[in-house]
Amino acid sequence: MKTKELVYAALFAALIAVLGMIPPLPLGFIPVPITAQTLGVMLAGCFLGKRMGALSLVVFIILVAIGLPVLTGGRGGLAVLVGPSAGYIFSWPVTAWLIGWYSEIIWPKVQTWKLLVINLIFGVLLVNLIGASIMAWITNTAVWAGLVGALAFLPGDIIKAVIAAVITMQLKAISPIEEKVQAR
Repeated sequence: MKTKELVYAALFAALIAVLGMIPPLPLGFIPVPITAQTLGVMLAGCFLGKRMGALSLVVFIILVAIGLPVLTGGRGGLAVLVGPSAGYIFSWPVTAWLIGWYSEIIWPKVQTWKLLVINLIFGVLLVNLIGASIMAWITNTAVWAGLVGALAFLPGDIIKAVIAAVITMQLKAISPIEEKVQAR
């Protein structure tokens, strides 16, 4: 792995930490708050590609595990990684990898709507399916109840998916994916 790739991964881990500084929106009926950090997950996949996108999220989770307060609300530590948010957090590297994989496939003919569809499938649906199911298991509630509660995330997640697709298209020329395509 090149130094430039490691720097990109570290920068996106930092970006996701910065997005964690935006105050969470607690819902009351579900123990997981609405956060801006999934925007960073989608951006990591769309902009960096599968390998660097997933690596940036692994680095981020390591930062959480060692106790740095990088999650929304200043949370960090191992307790968070076994709490109700665990499924959402652990779905992030998988999500970034899948978004990056499909982004790399479509990159030569990339369009905003294609990135949006990829973000909606993996950055919204997959994260919520995994996160809500594991949250239900951890909180000892029915999976359907967790999935119904997760519907509250959909409006904001759809907006984040649009933002990630638009930003990626605006920065397409400097994306590491573009460099790979040009090198072929």
